[in-house]
Amino acid sequence: MAGTPDESAATGRADDPAYDATRLFAGHRELLFSVVYNMLGSVADTEDVLQETWLSWSGKNSRAPLAEIGNPRAYLVRVAVNHALARRAAIAVRRETYVGPWLPEPLVTDTATGSVPDTADQAVRADSVSMALLVVLETLTPLERAVFVLHEVFGYPHTEIAGVLDRSPASVRQLAHRARAHVRARRPRYRAHPRVRREATERFVAAALGGDIGALMEILAPDVTVWIDSGGARSGAGSRPVHGREKAARMLAGYATRRTEDPDIRYRRVNGDDAAVLFTGDTPYAVMVMDLTPDGDQVSDVYLVTDPAKLAHVRRAR
Repeated sequence: MAGTPDESAATGRADDPAYDATRLFAGHRELLFSVVYNMLGSVADTEDVLQETWLSWSGKNSRAPLAEIGNPRAYLVRVAVNHALARRAAIAVRRETYVGPWLPEPLVTDTATGSVPDTADQAVRADSVSMALLVVLETLTPLERAVFVLHEVFGYPHTEIAGVLDRSPASVRQLAHRARAHVRARRPRYRAHPRVRREATERFVAAALGGDIGALMEILAPDVTVWIDSGGARSGAGSRPVHGREKAARMLAGYATRRTEDPDIRYRRVNGDDAAVLFTGDTPYAVMVMDLTPDGDQVSDVYLVTDPAKLAHVRRAR
């Protein structure tokens, strides 16, 4: 079996065709990671797809000269996207037995440096969409999501997406129209000022962790929804999202009273938005992401990821 890009780079030579193939793949890895992650919402699945893409790429270059590939970037994106579409079928099967609400795996960056602490996530930059938008993208078909990500997030023209997906430009435009209408109906196009987001995040975290129902009733919107993804690994997480301010406030306050120790709170950026990461010692306990109402005064959605498997890449800043 072919080695990973890092292994090949360590043993390759500048005059070796395999070295050129490795260099090209490594140069496009950031783009490939971002595209695939936004299609799948899972770091582990994204890494698997990138490995499959590398094997396809290295196998192609062992059979034919690299010069025969006129546009390596387009070729790699096409291979990665199609591997990601195939991976969606396996993900759908896993979801059938998933315990409780499913949320995307959070990508956590250090607010002070902007860096991603874990090496597995070093490819992540600003092209990863918000947690709230990823949740909406889960309601699209795999093809609609691929078109939306390529066109709306990365700016690919419909004609180029048609080549990636082996579809006609007309069908791609139809997919893009349906996906855009679906997303806009569920996700208004606004973004609160970073200072407003940070202040709202800190107010919410203080109220939630303090079990202050009165403060929660003030900051939560009347139609707020709370999603807790524990993967079945945490007690009291609930089997479905909680809707409505009173139910959400009671649930969050009760969740706070069940803690056995006070967590260490670190404010980080998660998928580009201000958020809170809770640690017990050096172990991540939860990632809390809030979505705000258009005026920024209240919290409209709370995304709480406590599944240990989804927090495996999260590290405390030293």
